[in-house]
Parts: sequence; C-alpha cells; structure tokens
Amino acid sequence: MEKINTTKKMAARDLARGAIIAAVYALLTIFLAPISSGLIQCRVSEAMSVLPYFTFSAVPGLFVGCALANLLMGASAYDVVFGSLATLLAAYITYLMRNRVSKYLAPLPSVVVNALVVGALLTYVYGVGVSYWVAAGYVAIGQAIACFGIGLPLMKLLERFRDKLFGAS
Repeated sequence: MEKINTTKKMAARDLARGAIIAAVYALLTIFLAPISSGLIQCRVSEAMSVLPYFTFSAVPGLFVGCALANLLMGASAYDVVFGSLATLLAAYITYLMRNRVSKYLAPLPSVVVNALVVGALLTYVYGVGVSYWVAAGYVAIGQAIACFGIGLPLMKLLERFRDKLFGAS
C-alpha cells in the first residue's frame, strides 16, 4: 500500500483553499460592481481581508481574487497591478499580525494600505477630481465598513468552525 505524503496533501488543500478564496472574492466584487469601485466605494469582498488571520492560503487567494476582479471589471493596468499588490501586502501584514495583536485589528492593514494605494490610483490614474487625501479618506471609509463592519462579524462566525475550515491552530 502506498504511503500518502502529508506534505503534498496539505499543499493541495492549501492551494484549493486559496483558489476558493480567490473565486469568492472575484465573484463578490463583480456581482457588486456598482459599489465595488470608484471614488465612493465599499468593496464588500474586502470583508475577506480577515481570512489571513486564520490561514496563509488567504494571502495569495485574496491577491489572485483582487487581480481577477480588477481585470474582469476593466480596471486600468496600473489598478490591476498596484491595487492587487496592495491587497497582497495588506493580507500578508494581517497574516504576520495574527499572533501579535488583538484579532480585532485584523482588518486594519487592509483599510490603511488600500486607502493609501487606491487613493493614489483614483487621484493620479483615474483623475477623480479630488485631492489625494480626500480620495484616500473615501477609500478608508468604504474599507472600514467592509473590513470592520462585515469582516469582524465574518471572523466571529469563522471562529466557530475554525478547526473544520482551517485545521487546528
């Protein structure tokens, strides 16, 4: 009987988990397209920014999901690249923070990083007609609504099923 390589099994599980996260992020963003982009936006899929608190698989998953959503929604090349990299950076920071600070701060990197990067994209790439700090402020408000207002309740729900969804911690 062939011995199962648990490392490969875990790698496949992590890859599948990341792919599911990417798909859900992209679908939510596209489905809610009218409120997912622009100067005044609330990208509901950003509630998923709490997922790196539970699993590293969410870091590449959120990045790929954001890149797909931006690409499929016709965002500029700068937005596809830098907006997606902002999500990657925020997700990685959240992952690094998971054992060092309160879980209630898990959404903070997504709010701050996206406000700074997407605010710049809106101002300098899309020319929304407001100053950088106003654009960053609007993005921060939308991110805070999605990440704290929806993300923290999502986190609370996921904690109940943590072992089944993400393995024992």
